Amino acid sequence: MKDRQWIGKEAAWKDEVIAAVLLLAFAFFINRGIEIKGLYMDDLYLWSCYGEQSFREFVFPLGSTRFRFIFNLASWLQLMIVGNHIGWFVPINILINVCIAFTVYRFGKRLSGRWSMGFLTGILYLLSRMSYYQISQVYGLMESLALWAAIGILYCLYRYITEEKEGKGLIPFAVGLYFAICFIHERYMVLLPLFYVAYLMKKERKKSSWILITLSFLAVQAIRFFTIGSISPAGTGGTTVAETFKITGVLKYAVSQVLYIFGVNAGPDHLSGLSWEASPAWVRVLVLASALMLLVMTLVFIGVVVKEKKDRKLRFKVIGLFLLFIALCIGSSSVTIRVETRWIYVSMTAAWLFAAYMCGVTVPRKEAGANLSKPLLYCGLFLLYTMLIFPVESFYRGKYDNLYYWSNQLRYNSLAEETYGNYKEKLFSKKVYIIGNTYKMSDFTSNTFFKTFDKKRTAEGMTVTFIDSMSSIGLITPNMLVLREDPTNNAFQDITDFLRNLKFERVYGSYEDGWLDESAKARIMAGKEGKITFKFYYPGVITGLEHIIVTVNGSEQRVIPIDASTVTAEFDVTPTQISEFSLESNFFYDAATEQRGEKRLSVVADITSN
Repeated sequence: MKDRQWIGKEAAWKDEVIAAVLLLAFAFFINRGIEIKGLYMDDLYLWSCYGEQSFREFVFPLGSTRFRFIFNLASWLQLMIVGNHIGWFVPINILINVCIAFTVYRFGKRLSGRWSMGFLTGILYLLSRMSYYQISQVYGLMESLALWAAIGILYCLYRYITEEKEGKGLIPFAVGLYFAICFIHERYMVLLPLFYVAYLMKKERKKSSWILITLSFLAVQAIRFFTIGSISPAGTGGTTVAETFKITGVLKYAVSQVLYIFGVNAGPDHLSGLSWEASPAWVRVLVLASALMLLVMTLVFIGVVVKEKKDRKLRFKVIGLFLLFIALCIGSSSVTIRVETRWIYVSMTAAWLFAAYMCGVTVPRKEAGANLSKPLLYCGLFLLYTMLIFPVESFYRGKYDNLYYWSNQLRYNSLAEETYGNYKEKLFSKKVYIIGNTYKMSDFTSNTFFKTFDKKRTAEGMTVTFIDSMSSIGLITPNMLVLREDPTNNAFQDITDFLRNLKFERVYGSYEDGWLDESAKARIMAGKEGKITFKFYYPGVITGLEHIIVTVNGSEQRVIPIDASTVTAEFDVTPTQISEFSLESNFFYDAATEQRGEKRLSVVADITSN
């Protein structure tokens, strides 16, 4: 008997490891291509606050519009771990999401009594297009933690109403999660009624349970009032819920969220990726077919609940708990000025978990050995649903570039690649010029963006200047980096080398370190003022006989006497046009240790164009 128990435990342990490994592999596979290489907007501001504020100011911001100290603490830890390795944010976000998926898997397994059903719920969670924000933004950590805590509350209350002893012991933990989630995202304060309804279902007589959750809610409100001066939740885009709340808007957004749960993109392209109307016919057919699978599952489930009177009351309680949880989550996401897909992720996950529960009720585990056709049929419907929804979710994931913030993230990823990605620490000594500013980069972004890559967080020595065209700058010097915007591809392009060669073409006898041969030729583009300046440095002994004959565009000649170690000569040429300069020296530097061309090295020239 002991051997059998040990074998059973070992098999269960292996099942958990297999599930975790498969979920991990799938998470990285399905999120391939998502990257954070550069920070901008809210993420950049968060990074800036982390560097400029003390631990107390960052984690416990007083006087702000929001007080999310649990999220702030988690964010502080994440930022500390990442440091200047910006690319680490996505893999960390994926790992956190895998932990949540494993929680969903365990919950789904408990609800259904089957490893396969639990695993499918975990896969569906990771597959969902609603995970875009959690993976692709630093602030996605907030959504992840809030979802995790919300599912944790649902799990505790489910066990509370379905188990006698173990369930009651989870109430303090559930209350603790409620307190924590209110300071991850205040939207989830709305879950308070879930506790009261669960207590009523269980006919809870202990006053301590009622008092504990009530005191927790009151403590949340008191803390919010003393830290931000209000208990009204802040809305989206700088609004407040109290100012924007409209019952018609709430109903409209609630209906759209229900449609989202059934696979219908009920929002515009910039919020959903691609609207239902713009989606191809095959996607809509698959969505409707998957909804049909859910409908059949639901009808079979209702038939079982009605037929089997023994556990009907308990099942009604569980049904009520799940439906109320989903309704509260939908309601809390419907009271602001818009609905973003990421807000539906919690209710969507709860819906998949409820499907797992329906399977557990319709096909109890104890009956599986006696009648294999029933579990294969019912669980097969859920598997078929997963197979139908897989290409749909994959298709919509390919439309992320339509999301309102995605293009900006691509742009700043490109900016990071073209700068720090290519130059590393050498970047911090350069002057960056960006041709055009159609992306409307703010002063804060231009002053802060490059600091994120510097271990010292200063990027000291760097400047960022926006120019109208390449004629706004002179010749390209070694400490310059010139970029141009590429709006078609939401990118930046490093055109430094191109401009360097265009503005200063070394035909022969001229070298990047400034040395000229006895005979040299170069084509130089003038700036707006049309002035080309040569500053000659001769390190040898001056006899007074040295001179350089400069020929401009093959006709104009000028003799420059080298009567000092430094001699400057200025030439007026056609503005913004390329002029050809030929230089003939009647001397050479006899101490030179090398000869680079056919002629000997003569003089060093620093050439500038205004």
